[in-house]
Amino acid sequence: MDRVLTLALAAILGLAIGSFLNVVIWRVPRRESIVSPPSACPSCGHAIRRRDNVPVLSWLLLRSRCRDCGAPISARYPLVEAGTALLFVGVALRLGVAWSLPAYLYLAAIGMALALIDLDVHRLPDAIVLPSYAVVTVLLLLASLNPGGTPDWPALLRAVIGGAALWVFYFVLSVLWAGGMGFGDVKLAGILGAAMAWLGWGTLVIGAFAAFLVGGLFSIGLLAAGRATRKSGIPFGPWMILGAAVGVAVGEPLWSAYLGFIL
Repeated sequence: MDRVLTLALAAILGLAIGSFLNVVIWRVPRRESIVSPPSACPSCGHAIRRRDNVPVLSWLLLRSRCRDCGAPISARYPLVEAGTALLFVGVALRLGVAWSLPAYLYLAAIGMALALIDLDVHRLPDAIVLPSYAVVTVLLLLASLNPGGTPDWPALLRAVIGGAALWVFYFVLSVLWAGGMGFGDVKLAGILGAAMAWLGWGTLVIGAFAAFLVGGLFSIGLLAAGRATRKSGIPFGPWMILGAAVGVAVGEPLWSAYLGFIL
C-alpha cells in the first residue's frame, strides 16, 4: 500500500509540475517572467480560468480548444504534463522512498524542460542550468547525509568526480569539434555527470555512452531520410538527458552484465 501511495503521489506531483513546466518551456527562452502575468490564451489573450488549468483533464474537456475564442490548444501541453507524471513515477519506482528521491525528481523536471527548449531554440538556458548546480549539490548532499541512516560519503565523492569528469570530456569535445558541441551542453554535462555518478560508475558510463549512441542513430536516420545534412545543427541536449535517463534506469545492471561478459 505504501508503494502504491508513493507512486500515486509521484504521479499527481508530476502532473502539477508538468503544468508549470509548460510555462517554463515557453517563457524562459523568451526571457519572460515565469511568475507573472498569469497564463493566457496566445490567440485572444484571455486569462486561463482555474477550472481550465487542471493538468490533462482540462485539455480533454475543452476538446483542445480555448473556451473563449475556440483557438486550438497544442497537444504538447497535456503531453508534457503526462510525460512529467510518467517520469516522476519512473523515478519513484527506481529509488523508492529515499532521501535521494528529491534530487532525481528535480532532474526529471529540468530534463523535460531543457530537452524541449533545446529542440525549440537550440539552446540550454543558463537560467535553468546554472542554478541547478546549487540545487543538485544540496539535494545530493542531503541524500549522502541520509538522515536517520548511515551516511554515504563515497557516493558524494563519486558525484564530484563524475560531474567534473563529464564536464571536462564535453569541454574537450567542444574544443575539438568546433560548432558541433555547444557550451550549453558542457555546462549541462556537469550536472548530469554528478547525478549519474552518485548512483554508481556503471550509471555514469552507460548514461554517457547511451547519449552518443541514441543521438548518433537519430542523426544518421535524419541524414538517410534527407531531413538533415552534415551541416545541419542538431541539438544534443535532449540526447544527453535521454542517455542520463537510461543510465539511471538500467545503468548498473547493464554495466554489471558487461563486466561479467568481458571478465
